Amino acid sequence: MTKAARQGISWLTVLLAATLAGCASPPSRFYTLAAIAGPDGGAPAAYAVAVDSVSIPATVDRPQFVVQKGPNRVGIDEFNRWAAPLAANIASTLAANLGVLLGTPRVIAGPLAASVDPAYRVTVDVQRFESVPGETVSLEAVWLLRRPGAEAATGGRSALREAVQGEGYEALAAAHSRALAGISRDIAAAIRVEAGRSAAQ
Repeated sequence: MTKAARQGISWLTVLLAATLAGCASPPSRFYTLAAIAGPDGGAPAAYAVAVDSVSIPATVDRPQFVVQKGPNRVGIDEFNRWAAPLAANIASTLAANLGVLLGTPRVIAGPLAASVDPAYRVTVDVQRFESVPGETVSLEAVWLLRRPGAEAATGGRSALREAVQGEGYEALAAAHSRALAGISRDIAAAIRVEAGRSAAQ
């Protein structure tokens, strides 16, 4: 092989390596929701609570972050993702918040919720979970509170809008965590009211 041929192959190798490096995908980043609610000031609850299920809109029921690009358009970010299925993440965050608000460790979510005998069962239907990077998040949910054996359930609707404090997807996750803390406070307040009624009977 001539010297010119060897140099040609060397340059080709460098060019190929540079092309492959340019085509490499950026690393994915993973985020989670956080339980940030504080105690509600009431006496510690002496009863157990189960977060039975959480449903979310099909639009956001995916690993990737879904962000609003306009009234009728969304963007799906392949490289910024939830660390766990979003519905399960919301359920565990609500349970953790309720545990703090009610002052009890006896709040459970996930598969084990079906195997316990709590005083109250919570079902949540998230109807809106919107993210606008650098601006706001909007969270709307309808929830039901059931006492096993009772004929009727107590229902409520929570709608929260939180400003995004900062840039990037971590700021979006933090804003959704604050919104979930607000929903948790609404549910905890309803549980307190029901518990007071039961005690008075």
